[in-house]
Amino acid sequence: MKFPKYSTDLGLLIARAGIGVMFILHGYPKIIGGVDRWEGLAQYGLPFLPEGIISIAFGLAAAVAEFGGGILLVLGLYHRITCSALAITMAVAFSTKLSAVSGIGNFAKEAGWPLELLIVFVALLFTGPGRYRIGNGN
Repeated sequence: MKFPKYSTDLGLLIARAGIGVMFILHGYPKIIGGVDRWEGLAQYGLPFLPEGIISIAFGLAAAVAEFGGGILLVLGLYHRITCSALAITMAVAFSTKLSAVSGIGNFAKEAGWPLELLIVFVALLFTGPGRYRIGNGN
């Protein structure tokens, strides 16, 4: 079966838009959660950080990566920077979920989601945004 000339670009748009919208929805509560939510987010993902401004900054960075990254992913703007930020965020999320894994039988249930998204963002980092985007897509 032969696909149309730009079917790969359409596939990238569908992947970017679908995952981007989900990250907008996932990140929105974190963005509006305020300082306490940001600090808690950082302390959960990076418990070695000192409490206070450093934790708040890292938590806010994660919230912005998810919410703002979702928007940029949908638009195809700053694609590689966005995918890098989201991949790092998912790597931290994956590391926090590993402690709940008690064996191969529950690995996917406990830690699979952030690992799967980490793989997706690394793949999108290498493929680029595709033809259907706003701006130059770098």
